[in-house]
Amino acid sequence: MMNEQIVNRMKEMKLYGMLRSFQTSLESDAMNTLTKDEMIAQLIEEEWDDRCCRKIARNMQNAKFHYSASIEQMYFDTDRGIDKNQVMRLAECTFIKNKENVMITGSTGIGKSYLASAIGQQACTLGYKVLYHNATKLFSKLKMAKADGSYINEIAKLERQQLLILDDFGIQPLDAQSRSAFMEIIEDRHEKASTLITSQVPVAKWYEVIGEKTIADAVMDRIIHNAHRLELSGDSLRKKLKNKIE
Repeated sequence: MMNEQIVNRMKEMKLYGMLRSFQTSLESDAMNTLTKDEMIAQLIEEEWDDRCCRKIARNMQNAKFHYSASIEQMYFDTDRGIDKNQVMRLAECTFIKNKENVMITGSTGIGKSYLASAIGQQACTLGYKVLYHNATKLFSKLKMAKADGSYINEIAKLERQQLLILDDFGIQPLDAQSRSAFMEIIEDRHEKASTLITSQVPVAKWYEVIGEKTIADAVMDRIIHNAHRLELSGDSLRKKLKNKIE
């Protein structure tokens, strides 16, 4: 009866890791072989691991990545211009702790989005709050938010993220409304949180994408100030994979 009460209390308190460990111990009769200290240590360790796993799962779900990616599956071909050491350092996510930015540029299909997602998913496993957005779709979403009155909440959500990933920036020049929103996003995050931006457009031409020189200068100064830059090169990976399949 006592064990049943303990199980029920664990369920009510949502101590799922402890619950699994306790039930396993009952089934395997491990409680009779472990000391009290060992049993308590095991229950706490299982609860800790369970909470860490659930936090990672929440982080991954909240980040809204378009697909699964990992640093371990990256192609570090010499003709792609990827410095493996640099990528591995970024995967440690110290840049997030230091509130630094990352800019990844290169032609379409070269693997920019995959690399950004891999870094983002690594950050999730290390406990950071991450949010992925296609840049064009984000600006469209913010325009709609202006219209329905939810703009402040959307901007606040972006500001809370320790790493914001803006994918495919610069597909089209920013209009006045998008330019204003972009400036607000970057200003809110400057030296407070990290932003990772991928683009087919070389960084030098981002001024043209942003438009209006005064705002472009202000935005770029805040982005470039403490940024890690990766310039990918070579042929499209999508074409290579397609050719292999064919």
